[in-house]
Amino acid sequence: MNAPAQPEAVSAAQRIDGRGLSAAISAFLMWGLMPLYMKLLQTIPVLQITAHRMLWGCLVGLGWLAVRSDTYQTWNALGDPQVRLRLCASATFIAINWFIFMWGIATAHVVEISLGYFIGPLVNVALGVVCFRERLNRLQWLSVAIAAAGVLYLTWAAGKPPYVSIALALSFALYGLVRKTANVEALPGFTGETLLLLPFAAGYVLWCELTGGGAMSTGSLGTTLLLLLGGPLTAVPLVLFAVGARRIPLFTVGLLQYIAPSLQLACAVLIFGEPFTGPRVIGFAMIWTALAVFALDGLLAARRRD
Repeated sequence: MNAPAQPEAVSAAQRIDGRGLSAAISAFLMWGLMPLYMKLLQTIPVLQITAHRMLWGCLVGLGWLAVRSDTYQTWNALGDPQVRLRLCASATFIAINWFIFMWGIATAHVVEISLGYFIGPLVNVALGVVCFRERLNRLQWLSVAIAAAGVLYLTWAAGKPPYVSIALALSFALYGLVRKTANVEALPGFTGETLLLLPFAAGYVLWCELTGGGAMSTGSLGTTLLLLLGGPLTAVPLVLFAVGARRIPLFTVGLLQYIAPSLQLACAVLIFGEPFTGPRVIGFAMIWTALAVFALDGLLAARRRD
């Protein structure tokens, strides 16, 4: 008799779940402030930082699963040929995303990085239309059209497309698309991805150390500790995000995700001194307008469901 009422009870609980809200906000705050951490490592080659991030992130993931007695989930996922294939693809996309992210910070393109994460959700919408034949309503189409116009304006003003932003948005959107079809939860999936990348990452780190170009052997103790810190800084936000996504409505998650690129943009302009004037302001304003229309559509949809 009580079964039909259960979904409404769960939905109501999600709307007021403080733990889920705190977890999601914490994840986006960590992602948004990540450029500050990466700037401390700007003297280290980007490929080496990427390898260290994979290596220590994998060990953190394995340790976390061991504490939870859940390592079997990763082994089960990797033992399934279909899931393993998808994790290979998602590992490739996330490795590309990490490399672009860190390269962008090292070369003072943090404004373009933030733009990539601003347009990322709209790229997800476009992939949904192309890959899953999802239908968009008028507000959603308007949002996509305004965002596309913003990117085209930035391309025209700069004389070239914002390659960093587009590559970052596409790689993360494709990562999410592949993970959407992989039957594995966030932490076991992340650990599985990094395990697949581990031979390459560990091999490259070892080669760098043996040939005298390794950051750990040539750098200070502080540098070594910063590299080790990359493990939890990679794994923890992902787990916090997974906790939040399970406990609060997806619409709320969708709005909170703009915390990260907003903080990245603030770091770029206020701390790193990257230019943000003229055409960039206009282009970003168009993107923000698109996101506002997108958020309005989600709000109206949530009210209709209630």
